Parts: sequence; C-alpha cells; structure tokens
Amino acid sequence: MWPSDPPPLTARSVLASALLGEDPPELPVSHLVQLARLFGINDNRARDALSRMAVAGEVVTDGSGRYRLAGHLVDRMERQAVSRRGDTADWDGRWNIAVITATGRAAEVRQARRRRLVAARLAERREGLWLRPANIELLPDPAEEPDLDLFVGTPDGSSRALAAELWDLDGWARTAAQLRGRLADLPPAGPEQLVPGFVLSAAVIRHLQVDPLLPHELLPDDWPGSELRSAYDRWDRRYREVLRQWGRRTREGTTSNSGGPRVDLPGDGRAPGDG
Repeated sequence: MWPSDPPPLTARSVLASALLGEDPPELPVSHLVQLARLFGINDNRARDALSRMAVAGEVVTDGSGRYRLAGHLVDRMERQAVSRRGDTADWDGRWNIAVITATGRAAEVRQARRRRLVAARLAERREGLWLRPANIELLPDPAEEPDLDLFVGTPDGSSRALAAELWDLDGWARTAAQLRGRLADLPPAGPEQLVPGFVLSAAVIRHLQVDPLLPHELLPDDWPGSELRSAYDRWDRRYREVLRQWGRRTREGTTSNSGGPRVDLPGDGRAPGDG
C-alpha cells in the first residue's frame, strides 16, 4: 500500500523525471520516446510534450536530437540533490524568521509565494509568519521575495517543542518506514520493474523533499532520514543500471519495434492523461 496516492504520471512528468534522474540532465529524444512507451504514452504524445516543455523553457535542444533540462527544472534538480544528501550545518540555536509585510495580493501570487516558502523548508507559524532553524541554506532564497522581511531570532520556549508543533515529525517517520519497506519489496532486477520502480522512486524523492532537515537536537532519537536516504541510494544505483541496460538493448535493436519490453501499468493499464 502506498503511503499516499501518487499523482498521475503524465507525459510531461515521465519525461521531466527521466531527465531529472540523469547527470548531466540530458537524453536523446529517441530514448525519451521509448521510455514513454513503457508507460503507455505513444510517440506523438511524447514528442508533443517535449515540444511544449521547450516552449515553456523547461528543456532545450541543440538540434542533434538531444534534450536537456533548463529553467526552473534545473532549480528543481538542485533542490532534489539537496534533499537526497540531507546536508545540514551545525546549529547555534537561532531560527530564520520570514514575515510577510503586505496583504491584498492576488490569490495566485500568494499561492506561488507559499510554494516557494515551503520549498525553502520554512513552516508557517501563523498567517504571514514563517520560520525554521537556521541550519540550512534557504533555497529558493526568501530574501528575493517582495513584501517579505527576514530576521534571525531565538524562541523563548523549547525549540524542540516548537519544531514538533510546526512539522508532523511522527507522520514523516511513518511514511519513511513504509517507503523503506517498498524499496526492499521491489529490488530492481529487470525491465518489468521499470514502471513500478519509476513510481516508487518519485514517491521517495517527494518525501525527501518534505523532510524539514532539522538539527539533530530537535529530532526524535530514532529519526529515519539517514536510513531512508541510504536505502534509496543503494536501490537507485541498481535501478539506474537496469534502466541503462534496457536503453542499451533498445538502441541496439534487440527489442521489438513497438518499443521493447512493455510493462503494464498498475490498475486498468490505461495511459495517464497528457501533461
């Protein structure tokens, strides 16, 4: 059972996730199209999604048949790398405090700002007041936000109690344990694991991105962040090797003309809606 329902895999999400998993984040269009076929996404839909991503500035191509991440997806890749590493700095007890100084903005402006503050791992104490321990670099940088002032301070009460109030640490730990179990239950061994493994990988990355990366002084004693990261790193190395082997066989023409070892999607097997 999934810890939470994963979002549907659209053509865009499959292609973006494939590129996000590469270093450098670049793949031949033929590989991207063949990968999309595994998810029931036909060639026209895959190529149309790539074209729309290029228009949106999310990918670029050099004209040689290769696509590379660009724009905000590069920033997302950097945030994913930070989430996977889980790096934190020594903590001196201070907190970063962000105060929104203007009201009356349009709803879409407020929602976009909220998403950026959440991505920076700040938590909302009350409306207009966001904070977190000053033990990580804030990305994206709230200092670039209009109508927002930044301060550094120390709470009068218990920082540990404040952290437990701001973040659902028990809930995060439970989901991390479930994901570790899923990783153990789905060892990548062949192309039949590519689709379910793709979905599982995305779920782990999403969960690591909502790890608040708190100082160890504020975490429960049995915090599972390091264990989940280690388990996922081992699993992902094997998954990437299976994916490379599949891609190599596909390029060498050892798979069928329909795109190789097709893996049925969970459920009724229908392709997800385009994105």
